[in-house]
Amino acid sequence: MRLLPRSLFGRLVLILVSGMLAAQALTSSIWYDRRHGQVLEIPARLIATRLADVVRLVHSDPQQADVLIKLLDTPNFRLSLSDQASNTPSTLHDSDRPTERLIKKVLSEKTGYAQTLILLRLSLVDGDGQTAGLSTLLGSQPVVGQFLIDLRLPDGRWLQVDASEEQGWTSTSPLDLLFDYVMRIYLLRVLVLVVIALVAVRLAIRPLNTLAKAAEALGRDIQRPPLSVDGPTEVRRAAQAFNAMQQRLIANIAERTRFLAAISHDLRSPITRLRLRTEMLEDNRTKERFRSDLEEMEHMVSSTLDFVSSGEINETRQNIDINALLQSLQADLQDVGEQVVIEGRAKQPLPGYARSLKRCVQNLLENAVRYGRDVVVRVEDQADSLKIVISDRGPGIPQEQLERVMEPFYRVEGSRNAETGGYGLGLSIAHSIAKAHGGRLALRNRDGGGLEVELVFQRKS
Repeated sequence: MRLLPRSLFGRLVLILVSGMLAAQALTSSIWYDRRHGQVLEIPARLIATRLADVVRLVHSDPQQADVLIKLLDTPNFRLSLSDQASNTPSTLHDSDRPTERLIKKVLSEKTGYAQTLILLRLSLVDGDGQTAGLSTLLGSQPVVGQFLIDLRLPDGRWLQVDASEEQGWTSTSPLDLLFDYVMRIYLLRVLVLVVIALVAVRLAIRPLNTLAKAAEALGRDIQRPPLSVDGPTEVRRAAQAFNAMQQRLIANIAERTRFLAAISHDLRSPITRLRLRTEMLEDNRTKERFRSDLEEMEHMVSSTLDFVSSGEINETRQNIDINALLQSLQADLQDVGEQVVIEGRAKQPLPGYARSLKRCVQNLLENAVRYGRDVVVRVEDQADSLKIVISDRGPGIPQEQLERVMEPFYRVEGSRNAETGGYGLGLSIAHSIAKAHGGRLALRNRDGGGLEVELVFQRKS
């Protein structure tokens, strides 16, 4: 089982989204702290209000302070007077300081002047007295705030307060709080971030897709237009390197072709001299043998040069009328006494190189009429592809050799004698030209004997 997507797009999206989810999980602790403060706000305000009432009562009748304190003392609001602040050590966390400031603020607003107040302990518990957890903060259980406070009264004495206060009524139900937490904090933000990541990654890898398509197209057509050099610096450098590679490949192929052409030219000169010397021979039998050997050498040199040049197409790409091309080849074969039947028609022209494509189909037709009979050309034109199928009735090709026959200089009968059909380059040349057009060439034997050759060209290459 693969955990990582196969595509670069999928992997980048996975990395970005995983990072976003991890960051979101970390930032959820901020919500937890904020929610803790929100839940404490109501109990803190209630405690501050009750303390303000105590301060006002004591201030109105200082002589009766002790009596008033006893009367206001309840199980959830324990009050005691002392001449000095309690010795209880403070356990207040820094995160609880805002609650302390809130109590001081409300108390000052209610009494009209600032008060000296020390919040010694603050805790938030559920209805069972346990420390409040996530479920409590989401409102699924009652919340109680516990406060331990030292408050200095106007007469200089200290009031120790040990109080508990519930959050009280809230209009927000637990389900609403949970929905708000999941939707607003997680789902909506994650969805927005995922959409942004998808768009950003798609735009970022678009140049890579373009480069991959160009590399694939280069294998089919070395003369394809160069890549446009634009986009980020890295993409421009990659496009420039790709275009330079294409030009080097074109130059290497051209150099190879010129080299072989020079060899062919140099070989023709001694062959011509040998022809002249052959004519001077008196023995006619020897003379004919020399002529036959020299003709075979000339044909071999020409065929080799033809094969090499098939990989280099030096002509302009144009829309080719396939119907006219097939009819022209049919007429040429009829002139030499060969019959070819054409079935079907191409619905629209095929972009390509006219002379090379004609040579490709011509090689296949000549092979068909040379080795078989009842040659039929079937044209199947579809929206995304054009198929040309050439079939004949003949000996066919052994199954294990169907792939090898498209290799240069390979012949089924193991001979390169021109009298048996050439030098094993016809199918190789046709295969190279088909690939240069972004097409493919396939061979298969027919039921009842014969061979079927299928040429397929993509319309949307």
